[in-house]
Amino acid sequence: MTHSPLQIGDLAPSFGSWEDSHRTQTPQDLSGKWIVLYFYPKDNTSGCTKEALDFKDLYPEFSALDCCILGISKDSLSSHEKFRSSFSLPFPLISDPTGSVCEAYGTWVEKSMYGRKYFGIERSTFLLNSDHKIVHIWRKVKVPNHAQEVLNTLQAALS
Repeated sequence: MTHSPLQIGDLAPSFGSWEDSHRTQTPQDLSGKWIVLYFYPKDNTSGCTKEALDFKDLYPEFSALDCCILGISKDSLSSHEKFRSSFSLPFPLISDPTGSVCEAYGTWVEKSMYGRKYFGIERSTFLLNSDHKIVHIWRKVKVPNHAQEVLNTLQAALS
C-alpha cells in the first residue's frame, strides 16, 4: 500500500464521527476551527501514550488558538474511553475499526519488524485550517518534540 495522494491545500477527507460528552459529534461541529488530526498505532502503548501526553500538555495553547486536537486509531471506543480516562486526555479519540479513515489519509501501511511484514498505522499528523483544508502533513512521526512542532507550525500559519 502506498500513501494516499493527499497534498497540502486539499480538502481533508471525512474522518467520521465520535462520541464526546455523551453526544455524537461530526467534523461539521468543528466548522471554523483549526484541527490537529493525529493517527497513532495503539492505545496504552509507550510511544502512543507519550504522544497523547505531549498533546495534552500543550492543549491549553492549542485551545487558545481555537484549534481542536483529535487522535485516531483502530482501537475500539471502549479502549479509547479507558485510555482517555487513565491519562485525563482533554481531547476526543476517534475509533476507526474498519480502517477506512486510515486508508483515506494513507496512514495504513505495510511495516516491518524483525523481518516480519505486517500492516499497521503509520504515526502521522495532519494540520487542517478552519476550512478543513490540509495545511501541513507529518509522516513517519517521531514522538519527541512532535506536539511542540505542530504547535509552532499552527502559530506560524496563523501569524
